[in-house]
Amino acid sequence: MNQDKQAYGFGIVGLGAIGPLHVQAIAATAGAKLVAVMDSDPVRLAEASDKYGVPAYTDLAEFLQQPGLEVVTVCVPSGLHAQIGVQAAQAGKHIVMEKPIEISLEAADRLIMACRQAGVKLAVISQHRFSPGIRQVREALEAGRFGPLVLGDAVVKWYRTQQYYDSGDWRGTFALDGGGALMNQAIHYVDQLQWMFGPVASIKAAVATKAHNIEVEDVALALLTFANGALGTIQASTAIYPGLPERLEISGLNGTAIVESGKIKLWEFKDEKGETDFYGRKAGAEESPPGEKVGGAADPTAVGYANHAAQLADFVAALRENREPLVNGEEARKSLEIILAVYRSAREGREIKLPL
Repeated sequence: MNQDKQAYGFGIVGLGAIGPLHVQAIAATAGAKLVAVMDSDPVRLAEASDKYGVPAYTDLAEFLQQPGLEVVTVCVPSGLHAQIGVQAAQAGKHIVMEKPIEISLEAADRLIMACRQAGVKLAVISQHRFSPGIRQVREALEAGRFGPLVLGDAVVKWYRTQQYYDSGDWRGTFALDGGGALMNQAIHYVDQLQWMFGPVASIKAAVATKAHNIEVEDVALALLTFANGALGTIQASTAIYPGLPERLEISGLNGTAIVESGKIKLWEFKDEKGETDFYGRKAGAEESPPGEKVGGAADPTAVGYANHAAQLADFVAALRENREPLVNGEEARKSLEIILAVYRSAREGREIKLPL
């Protein structure tokens, strides 16, 4: 194991759309260095090896024996996450898993258990928790500024062409993608919603496939009742031309905040502005200072790596301090369970109680 001032050796499995972003995030993270890559595509692998200057593998067992490899970053299709992750854990490697943790609770639990039994750390990417806007809302929530929570909305109205789904034979399939707009795109804001509001008690939902030739949904709508009595909604789509900024709205009796593409768009609290007249007043949205582009509304490759790097920094700190990372396996399981409950509600045409 590395000493305090040394960098942990990271290796990436899967060099598709998101893998190169992890390379950038690792390079930007103090205490992390790339030592190996793995991919099933030999052409892509050769290009990556030349570009990054590290050993390249097509065989997982050989990759896991790479000297200096301590952390495995898994960027393969979602339905293969547990398969790769369990083998890495059994080899004694810590794991950074791209979202979602898996596509079934059984597979997620198998991965979590394997990491616990092997004594290795598991973090699941939910990089939006590290964006300044989301952190500011979370801090206000912890300070009690919202008062009792009333309503929360997660809205992800993005756009993907048919060519996007055709670009990989796993995209848009139940077997490897696990779901559509909700599982693949909106899961980040589902995570933010449950992180702010706490456990979900029940869900009513509907899903549809309107714009693409795929097995899974490209439109989803859900009504949530939280254990604390608050209500919430989830709107998710990859069929909204040309792709709109994703949004999280948090309202309590004493205030409302709206985060759009990671930035504060509205910030209204009674402790700052006092009570309104009988009929309330319409608040004007104020943009936060300009910042790095973080949205993927119309282009999934437009997502910046700054928040990924912030999450990797938390993971490196967790290794050094022997603590849990902010988004560990159990935490990531929560958003997966909500999404699976949405699918069950839509499939069975009834309200679904949680936990499943």
